[in-house]
Amino acid sequence: MIDTPDPRRKPAAAPASEPGLEEARLRQQAIGVKLRHMFDEVVNEPVPDEFLEILRRADQRGSGGGKA
Repeated sequence: MIDTPDPRRKPAAAPASEPGLEEARLRQQAIGVKLRHMFDEVVNEPVPDEFLEILRRADQRGSGGGKA
């Protein structure tokens, strides 16, 4: 009988004591921290006045309050 791998079965994880695996985890964690920091900076930036004006005009047109 031929033993075929079950696609639902996950491959065995490498031992956590491997130095390469631990280094990869630390690298991924550092990247995640940096990405969250960059995202927070962008989210906290003020919206430019010109963009707010464009949004106001779009809202007025959408509600029928402005001329097309």
